[in-house]
Amino acid sequence: MNLPLTGGCACGAVRYECTAPPIAMFNCHCRTCQQVSGAVSVPVVLLPSNAFRVTKGALRYHLLPSERTGQHKRGFCADCGSRITGGETTEPRDWVGVTASSLDDPSVFRPAFDIFVSSAQPWELLDPKIAKHAKYPPR
Repeated sequence: MNLPLTGGCACGAVRYECTAPPIAMFNCHCRTCQQVSGAVSVPVVLLPSNAFRVTKGALRYHLLPSERTGQHKRGFCADCGSRITGGETTEPRDWVGVTASSLDDPSVFRPAFDIFVSSAQPWELLDPKIAKHAKYPPR
């Protein structure tokens, strides 16, 4: 995997980079991710927050309920609506989650597990080779 990882929104108004390798890669099947993406799951790349920065434009944030932390903070482009970040909280964390589809090279995405499979749609084809978690993975 070549660093930095770069990406952005569909219209190009927001760009980001990360100078460190991902912490984890997984698919989230929670109902909120389904609803905000219009897809059966969201491919997530967890990046170290101290190596992540927005290089162009600014993210706009929307807060939605979270089972574990009270609220999830999701970042998107205010111009085109592309979702870029998610899973953050209003308190600083050591990581930021970005949608793998926002990467300039999404082919680097290699999910290690699925979360919230309890909300997966019955018609979705889940990869039997990766670990499954009914909700969040163990800490």
